[in-house]
Amino acid sequence: MRRFKSMQALILATAALASATPALAQSPVSQSPEARLAAYRDRVERLEAQDAVENLQADYGYYFDKGLWDDVADLFSKDGSFEYGQRGVYIGRERIRRALLLFGPNGLAPAHLNNHMQLQSVVVVSKDGNSATGRWQGMVMLSEPGRNGVWGVGIYENKYVKEGGVWKISSLHFYPTALTDYDLGFMKSTLPMEGMSALFPPDRPPTEVYRTLPGNYIPPFSFDHPVTGKSLKDLPQPPDDVLGRK
Repeated sequence: MRRFKSMQALILATAALASATPALAQSPVSQSPEARLAAYRDRVERLEAQDAVENLQADYGYYFDKGLWDDVADLFSKDGSFEYGQRGVYIGRERIRRALLLFGPNGLAPAHLNNHMQLQSVVVVSKDGNSATGRWQGMVMLSEPGRNGVWGVGIYENKYVKEGGVWKISSLHFYPTALTDYDLGFMKSTLPMEGMSALFPPDRPPTEVYRTLPGNYIPPFSFDHPVTGKSLKDLPQPPDDVLGRK
C-alpha cells in the first residue's frame, strides 16, 4: 500500500510540475535536462518524505490508542522527547517507555477507551529532506470502569528526523486545549490537565505553562503563514487571570 502511494506521489508530482511550474515544463534553454531531472527528483523526495511522516504519526496514534507502549516508544529517535500537556518532558526511548505506563498498563485494559484521533495535518519537510515538523488537531475520547467518560481536543506540534534512513519522532508535544465530562459537555464542565508525576518525575518541567478551557491558549505554529510568510510562533495570547497573563 505504501509503495503504491509512493508511485502515486511520483505520478502526481510529475503532473503537478508539468502544469504548475511552466518554467520547468517548457524546458527553457537556461536549464539543462539534468537540472530539470534534479528538480523533479527533489520534489518527489519531499512528497515521499511528507507521506512517510504522515504514516509515522498515524502509526503512533494506532499504537497509543491501544496501549502498545513498547511499539510507541520504538517510533522515537534515540534522543527523542515526549510531552503531554502539563506532565513534563521525558527524553530518550527508555524514559518515554516508562512514562507511557502512567497512562495505563501495557495493552488496553478491559472496558477502557483511549482514543486520540489526529486530523488536519500540516507537514513541512526541511530543505535537506532529513527533518520535518507536523501540526495536527487532536480529538480525545477516554473512559474507564467506575468513572465517567471524557471528551477532549488538543493540538500536536511535533518534530521528525530521518535516522539511519528511517523517519522517527524526535519531539512529540500534545497540547490538550479543552477537556470535559462526557455527559455534561463543554458548556457545563471543564476539566484540568494532570500535572507532573511524583511516582515517575519527568526529565524537564513543562515547556509552556497554560491551562485548558476556560483558558484559550494557542500553541505556537511550527510553520509560517503560507501566503504572507509571517511567523506564527510568538502569538499574542488571550488574557488569563489564573496564570497572571494580561
